[in-house]
Amino acid sequence: MKILILGGDGYLGWPTAMYLAARGHEIAVVDDLSKRQLEAEIGYSPLWPIPPFAHRTLTWNKLKPSCPIKMWICNIATNRSLLYKIIDEFSPEAVVHYAEQPSAPYSMMTAKAAVDTQLNNVSGTLNLIMAILHHNADCHIVKLGTMGEYGTPNIDIEEGWLDVTHEDRTDRVLYPKRPGSWYHLSKVHDSHNLEFACRTWGLRVTDLNQGIVYGTDTDETWLDSSLSTSFHYDAIFGTVINRFITQAVENAPLTVYGSGSQTRGFLDIRDTIRCIELACETPPDGGTFRVMNQFTESFSINQLAELVQHITGCEIVHLENPRVEQEDHYYNAKHTALTDLGLEPHYLTADTLEDMIRQVRKHKKLINPEAFKPTVKWRN
Repeated sequence: MKILILGGDGYLGWPTAMYLAARGHEIAVVDDLSKRQLEAEIGYSPLWPIPPFAHRTLTWNKLKPSCPIKMWICNIATNRSLLYKIIDEFSPEAVVHYAEQPSAPYSMMTAKAAVDTQLNNVSGTLNLIMAILHHNADCHIVKLGTMGEYGTPNIDIEEGWLDVTHEDRTDRVLYPKRPGSWYHLSKVHDSHNLEFACRTWGLRVTDLNQGIVYGTDTDETWLDSSLSTSFHYDAIFGTVINRFITQAVENAPLTVYGSGSQTRGFLDIRDTIRCIELACETPPDGGTFRVMNQFTESFSINQLAELVQHITGCEIVHLENPRVEQEDHYYNAKHTALTDLGLEPHYLTADTLEDMIRQVRKHKKLINPEAFKPTVKWRN
């Protein structure tokens, strides 16, 4: 297939591009490098240096000349005309949409960050919708959503849709969502805009509501150090697993926000890219807004801390929770759609964590302990 990947310089976008290219798909990637700029402005860079986007692409194309990756620099939120040109020229059968500001803490930092997050994410998705309508409404959009769109409702979380009976009448509606940050809210707006486009113009869309991703390597990143993907452990762009592992390597306490009973869905980076492949290769019918919950396991923050503590012996400390979120809550999210398509999950094991710890230890001298501190509070 011809697959265009938006946000192709990112933690997930870059490994996805290599993975799909290695499996015979014709791949092009687009990025505006804004994530690198945000990292520079805030002062939190990935633990190990990531080569420039063009250098990574060039390295891949030299190593794998039979399955090259084409690249463009474009801000899809502000440069609709160039996005149209790219899609017209490449003529993709599927577009994988990662191209969004990905951090909840960043979106809660300031009024500017909140507005910029909404403008970038919502406008980019709207421009993509219009570009597909302009070029080929049959092109399949695979958009990366987040399980954070749902919040923590006191009922089971279905895969995107809910059958409702009210006063003896039944209908099927988008699952009601109560996101916990401006970032997650931007993703909800995306979902509603895409569903509207399917219903109105017959687009075909798969919305992958993804859990928290962990892992540092895929088969392709091992080929050359220039092909590695980013590893963030800081309180703005990092994930909780990355923070715990880096704190353990630094012999610092594992910092749990609040009670630690908050529960979320998680998945291995190798499963993320496989899910993208499965979604691209099995497009829904035209006019269908298909939603899949993309995670393989659920853990509380305490359970994750205890897994890392068991391996490393590190102390666990609880901090005042900087976020506004339910800590003790019901959580039962359905996630069978992707396994029904053929996903064979990699589960979180001690071996996986130890591999990540070994990788972080190689770069121990670059760890900035100040980055562990939660500097953004949802309520000031």
